[in-house]
Amino acid sequence: MGGQFGPLVLMGSLFGLLILGMPIAYALGAAAFISALFMGLPLEAVLLKMSDGVDNFSLLAIPFFVLAGALMAEGGMAWRLVAFANIFVGFMRGGLAMVNILASMFFGGISGSAVADVSSIGSIMIPMMKKQGYDDHFSVNITITSATQGIIIPPSHNAIIYTYAAGGTISIAQLFMAGIVPGIMIGLALMTLAFIIARKRGYPKGRVVGFREAMTITWQALAGLLTVVIIVGGVIGGVFTPTESAAVACVWAFLVTMFLYRDLKWRDLPAMLAGVVRTVAMVMIVIGFASSFAYIMTLMQIPAKATGFLLALSDSQIVILLLINVMLLVLGTFMDMAPLLLICTPILLPVVTALGVDPVHFGIIMMLNLGIGLVTPPVGTVLFVGCAVGKVPIESAVRHLWPFWIAMVVVLLLVTYIPEFAMWIPNMLYKP
Repeated sequence: MGGQFGPLVLMGSLFGLLILGMPIAYALGAAAFISALFMGLPLEAVLLKMSDGVDNFSLLAIPFFVLAGALMAEGGMAWRLVAFANIFVGFMRGGLAMVNILASMFFGGISGSAVADVSSIGSIMIPMMKKQGYDDHFSVNITITSATQGIIIPPSHNAIIYTYAAGGTISIAQLFMAGIVPGIMIGLALMTLAFIIARKRGYPKGRVVGFREAMTITWQALAGLLTVVIIVGGVIGGVFTPTESAAVACVWAFLVTMFLYRDLKWRDLPAMLAGVVRTVAMVMIVIGFASSFAYIMTLMQIPAKATGFLLALSDSQIVILLLINVMLLVLGTFMDMAPLLLICTPILLPVVTALGVDPVHFGIIMMLNLGIGLVTPPVGTVLFVGCAVGKVPIESAVRHLWPFWIAMVVVLLLVTYIPEFAMWIPNMLYKP
């Protein structure tokens, strides 16, 4: 359907509109409409696919997770996690960089968002690091790259988007569990790099936190950290579905920030909720338009043709995964994560499953790739936010980004070619 020129019309109109500066969501929808007209399809079919795209119960987890993360971010959780992380790694050479990474790991388990991580943790850590003598570009780069842990470590709303793009056949719970080890690996790789750079540049050590002070800090951070236990523990134990755990986490986060920490006031709620609504609306618009785009792709048999093309190049799993990684790294520099998950998953998942790659493992590979894209120019969302928070020119940050980028790519290759890193926990918990 659509003939040999159908895919050219679909992809050409998409990239043409993006070059003209149209937002990605609207470019996806417009490309779907243009292609439908070219194929002689009734436009009502495209509109129905848009509405069907967001009419999915599992997608309810996204607004709940975004709200829970916003409550904790606005409610003083960030600086409590920074103080908690300081207990464990703050005394080391380059201790503030280590604290930054570990705090991002903890916060990622609450917000599931790299941008929220940079905005919250970065606003605390970047000025603090600069005051202690850390280079401006180092402070920003360690913040933005460590924030990508939030994309991988559960709860990740990107995991929900991937599951949806895969047709809802992949367990969200397994994806959550598969992200734990790779997320920690990113943190460890960045900590190793930060320690090496800190020794080379003579960055200062922090002080050792005394036992009594450590207990006080831990007690203050405990209520927030329980959010992670509620989400992950509830899913592992089968007490909640991921969607239910997100709703419970919202209630818990509200009670903690409003009545225990009391850092969030009632007058602050309207502005915070308006920000959550904007974020969720943006995600849902992308999902709706991407659903119609995927529908047209399916009618044009693009996934099947892509599978045949890639398998004709090589029948080696190693080679195909390398090609896919390179492609996703390049695409991730030009487009945001959610639309790429929605566009690329239906195309690439049949290819890798034909080669015996577990769909859960491939989901983590995709999120790692696209997470690296978020800190890579020219369209690195997290990079731009980090530079804005740190008041550092983008050119300065990018010029010194390459060691951090290499560290993340090393983790990507390890997870790609040693599936046990991603699959160990899911296999232990869910496979007979």
